[in-house]
Amino acid sequence: MTTSPEFSRTVNLAVTGASGVQYGLRLLQCLVAADCRVHVMISRAAQVVIATETDLQLPGSTAAMQEALASYAGAREGQVLVFGREDWFAPPASGSGGKAPLVICPCSTGTLSALATGASNNLIERAGDVALKERRQLILVPREAPYSEVHLENMLRLTRMGAVIMPASPGFYHRPESVADLVDFVVARLLDHLGIPQTLMPRWGEARLQARQDRR
Repeated sequence: MTTSPEFSRTVNLAVTGASGVQYGLRLLQCLVAADCRVHVMISRAAQVVIATETDLQLPGSTAAMQEALASYAGAREGQVLVFGREDWFAPPASGSGGKAPLVICPCSTGTLSALATGASNNLIERAGDVALKERRQLILVPREAPYSEVHLENMLRLTRMGAVIMPASPGFYHRPESVADLVDFVVARLLDHLGIPQTLMPRWGEARLQARQDRR
């Protein structure tokens, strides 16, 4: 896993134009809090969705977007790095770049299709293609309803290639009291798969075990 003297590990995070950008933005905050360096890629459609679904207004230039996202996530200098849509020299664009997991959150069905068919028309698609060919950890978070046969076939194909398909489907057994609780449910599962400690929600069965110990 890629490391640096300043940060514990590197995670590649892509945000595409599906509804549910709150999941990706919250994941960015948690990765920063966990002392990860985050390579961020944001599609044009994702910028539109972010402006529609949140109060965050991202500027157009890569440098200004990096500054805005770093401030949003409370990052240290150099902790959040944003790469342009056609920055073919970015580390995620090559198998000889630093080895790091890639999370596409949310993942549009168009991005699913591109990855399932080997398209590399922008940096996000190329990063996904690299993750697949290099057998690196690739987590895709689609958010669509209902899924068409094409969507399901693409997800099956990508699962067989080694990707993890984790739809943005929050549970309710933790008795959420807000939309933020629902977002944290999905983000907690992502952090678990990345092997990053999280305190957003207890793991299944922990509360029962704690209650049993307290009765002793």
